[in-house]
Amino acid sequence: MSNLDWTVLLGTLLFIVVYGAWKTRGSKNIQGYLLGDNRMRWGTIGLSVMATQASAITFLSTPGQAYESGMAFVQNYFGMPLALIIVSAVFIPIYYKLKVFTAYEYLEKRFDFKTRLLGALLFLIQRGLAAGITIYAPAIILSTMLGWNLNLTIFMVGLLVIVYTVSGGTKAVSLTQKYQMGVIMLGMFIAFYLVIAGLPEFVSFGEALQVAGKMGKLEAVDFSLDPAKRYTFWSGITGGLFLQLSYFGTDQSQVQRYLGGENITQSRVGLMFNALLKVPMQFFILLVGVMVFVFYQFEKPPVFFNQPALESAMQTEYKEELQQLDRTYQQVFEEKQTHIKAMVREMENGNEQGVEKSKSEVLALDSRGKSLRGQFKEVLLKANPNAETKDSDYVFITFIITYLPHGIIGLLLAVIFSAAMSSTSSELNALASTTAVDFYKRVYRKEASDRHYVMVSKGLTVLWGFIAISFAIFAYLMENLIEFVNIVGSLFYGTILGIFLVAFFLKSIRGTAVFYAALLAQIVVLVLHFLTVYGAFQLGYLWYNAIGCLLVCLVGYLIQFTLDRKHHLFG
Repeated sequence: MSNLDWTVLLGTLLFIVVYGAWKTRGSKNIQGYLLGDNRMRWGTIGLSVMATQASAITFLSTPGQAYESGMAFVQNYFGMPLALIIVSAVFIPIYYKLKVFTAYEYLEKRFDFKTRLLGALLFLIQRGLAAGITIYAPAIILSTMLGWNLNLTIFMVGLLVIVYTVSGGTKAVSLTQKYQMGVIMLGMFIAFYLVIAGLPEFVSFGEALQVAGKMGKLEAVDFSLDPAKRYTFWSGITGGLFLQLSYFGTDQSQVQRYLGGENITQSRVGLMFNALLKVPMQFFILLVGVMVFVFYQFEKPPVFFNQPALESAMQTEYKEELQQLDRTYQQVFEEKQTHIKAMVREMENGNEQGVEKSKSEVLALDSRGKSLRGQFKEVLLKANPNAETKDSDYVFITFIITYLPHGIIGLLLAVIFSAAMSSTSSELNALASTTAVDFYKRVYRKEASDRHYVMVSKGLTVLWGFIAISFAIFAYLMENLIEFVNIVGSLFYGTILGIFLVAFFLKSIRGTAVFYAALLAQIVVLVLHFLTVYGAFQLGYLWYNAIGCLLVCLVGYLIQFTLDRKHHLFG
């Protein structure tokens, strides 16, 4: 990186941190620290909600997901608009009416103390893991690609977030996220423009889209009924609905964003802002990845994108075998490139028959190239059994560092760090709030001054920050990062959502029944996941959300029915 890149990167990050800490310093009461004195308007709420969800993983991993698998991942968000409408209509009025600090306070009012603690505990486990992942994800990639020390990178991200989150609480998080989203979207639009500008002169944007379409990268909707497929229209509109409903309606990291609104209307409009813009934003980020894929059809790609891991393997006895596979891969690429250029010429001439002939050649060679990449990864694992061979997370950062001009590199690295900081700050703020309100204030010290609770919340923010940093240091991820985060959420969100839906709609079910139903549902979801991981059968992870939620409702009803019948028979 050049001095200009460092100046842009550090200048952007320091401005956001210092401005956020200074502008929101001195929260004296728990209302101000946890809910921002309820003064936030819909624009701040909307951008804060969007920034909380759009972590660094979104901007590092999503383009790589599109490079590898196309646009199908967008189906993951198909249930979001409906979920946000339901949250606005049902969840928000209840939270405002009860004047709660956390979503889990409501569970005690509706059920009992143990159910409140169970809901809060499931959130703390899930979000605590996620906070570590959101710090680890950009750190492992950036440290690998730039040669930075991994632990130092993790500490840098974590400590910057802790500073302004501790300083100003919820208001600091929401205020800084407005500027972080501005940096993020500016950087992504610039990246998109530069990818298009980097294509050969004879390839227009329309022709680039046609090339992507012919190679199967624009298939955004799949109506398959196969439950083993991760992303289909049906899994997105059902499992995705349950996932998003639980995330926006019961996850304190999001609930806390809109509980700080001036009133119900401001919170609702902020969520509707996301309902309208989130899917198009996700589509755009995936499209950036698709255009990077097209770019690499005309520009020679590396056989393996995690270059430091490759360089390490080249120091072993497998060097010659790896080099031979690389040479073969590049020969296949050059042959494929010839046919792609021919396909573009036939597109310009309007010769559909010629296009289809070239397409068949391109797809055959592309399949051969994927096979060679698979062989290459197998040899790489022999050279280094601990190597991370899933390299899709490294595609976009490789493109940035290799092909973009200095200054823009610094800006896009600032995008990645800003996204990491925005999502992590929301998570730490929510983890501290839940621990302070649902455990410390409710269990340990029920009566104390506002100043005391603010200090405790700040201390808990620091504590959760270092827990997240510690988890990040010891983390090791096998999945594509954007998928991994959604998998972790899906393991717990269905159960949590089920508890809340029972609370809202199934008035006959009481605390004991829903408590044990939730425990059983959580066990079933975890068992299903491990059976899927170890190959007993295949189930797309989005379905975990629906299964967990429905099990809580059904089993809760059966337990309550049994208890009522027993009470009726035996008095």
